[in-house]
Amino acid sequence: MKEDVNLKIKTFRDLKAWQEGHALVLMVYNASERLPSCERFELCSQMRRSAISITSNIAEGFGRQTYKEKIQFYYIALGSLTELQNQLIVTKDTGRLGELNFKEIYDKSVEVHKIINGLIKKSKTYLNS
Repeated sequence: MKEDVNLKIKTFRDLKAWQEGHALVLMVYNASERLPSCERFELCSQMRRSAISITSNIAEGFGRQTYKEKIQFYYIALGSLTELQNQLIVTKDTGRLGELNFKEIYDKSVEVHKIINGLIKKSKTYLNS
């Protein structure tokens, strides 16, 4: 999705946090496809659920009426993101995810974390105004 700062945010898909989170979801799905079959219903499933939870909570927060509610869901998205980061570390440390693939996905997760933190900070300014 092309980013234009002059466009009004109309849907959750216009949020940079959702866009980058969605890119992270796709990266996780791609990497988890390569996990051994013994992990398909364990770590693979958990990683996918955590990744999807990030963008789902951003979307749900966007749909809420008050900034207090929005911020609550954005914090839940951060929790899911931290959970995913832990799962990525476990996957790498057990030799199921290569170092380069790990670094690419983990770096994207750090970027998404920063963007969600910015979304929370901006939302708090509206909450307190």
